[in-house]
Amino acid sequence: MARSSDAGLLAPLGGGDTLHALIDTMPDAMIVIDVDAKIVFFSHGAERMFGYLEKEIIGENVSMLMPSPDREHHDGYIAHYLKTGEKRIIGIGRVTTARARDGATFPVDLSIGEFVAEGETLFAGFIKDLTDSRETEQQLHALQAELAHVSRISTMGTLATSIAHELNQPLTAITNYANAATDLLEDPTGENLEKLHMAVAETAKEAIRAGQVVQRLRNFIAKGDGHHQLASLPRLVSDATALALVNGDGKGVDIEIKLDHDDQIVLVDAIQIQQVLVNLIRNALEAMQGSTIKRLQITSSLHSERSIMIIIADSGPGLDKHVAERLFHPFVSTKETGMGLGLSICHTIVTAHGGKIWAGASDLGGTQFHFTLPLAEKSEADG
Repeated sequence: MARSSDAGLLAPLGGGDTLHALIDTMPDAMIVIDVDAKIVFFSHGAERMFGYLEKEIIGENVSMLMPSPDREHHDGYIAHYLKTGEKRIIGIGRVTTARARDGATFPVDLSIGEFVAEGETLFAGFIKDLTDSRETEQQLHALQAELAHVSRISTMGTLATSIAHELNQPLTAITNYANAATDLLEDPTGENLEKLHMAVAETAKEAIRAGQVVQRLRNFIAKGDGHHQLASLPRLVSDATALALVNGDGKGVDIEIKLDHDDQIVLVDAIQIQQVLVNLIRNALEAMQGSTIKRLQITSSLHSERSIMIIIADSGPGLDKHVAERLFHPFVSTKETGMGLGLSICHTIVTAHGGKIWAGASDLGGTQFHFTLPLAEKSEADG
């Protein structure tokens, strides 16, 4: 098959030029590859999105448009599908990451379809850049819906608002009753003593109510032990990175993902661990906003025979010594406007998985967070 945009695959709609012109009206990207992962079609939308001209990229391996680790393993994904027929991505849309010509990594919504033209199997990818999409919020809500009960603890703003709202009412009442009691003591008549008794009783009632609010919020965070199952660590990292980049915070950041193996299987609640990764990646991106050099590294290595360690390192300003000592305590934040709940939630989730989480200085000059997860037993992973 000819390696050009006017290849035979365009013939069904009356000629390559006609179909090419039609597809080029699409604002999003369309890329077609063959079974060897070579690009045979690259729309104008793809040119705008990735920064390559079609004539430059025809015949190149599509993996050049992917960040690690997908870049290194993409050909293996196709070979696995052609050998087994197992559809891991084809026909199923997913949020992932892509890499532009200038090296920028950005989140995309990717859908892949398979078709046959002139007897040759081809794959068409439809790609939507989610960086500045108006549908970003809908994408996040859709993903959060899939995250089930963990969405309650991952939405820091909602949780913080709930705490402020629910505690504010009993605390305000306690203050008012206490002030009233103080005024009544200035004139301890029989009538005022009766009112004083009522004010003190109401104060105690509101204090109990405040305690119940705190307990309910603690139960809210800890509710459910989660459903631990086998999950691919590379897939968790890839999905979490894409989600963390949706708001455009990764612009200008050199992102490197280097996992110890491409087939690491962990025994976790995938939804919860994805939230830990999203939180730590977003924290790193925010920490580097004022940095001249912006580098983010996500790596993994064996921690023990039964656990894996994941490290998220940044080139930001590093941690304040006093904050670092109490980093995972509730309401201790690395941000001026932060509520200090995110890292506490990460600690809760990782600990519930039997792992540990800690922070230290990064070789990149900033901070790096480490956390451990249980590896699946070989018999479980093979089964």
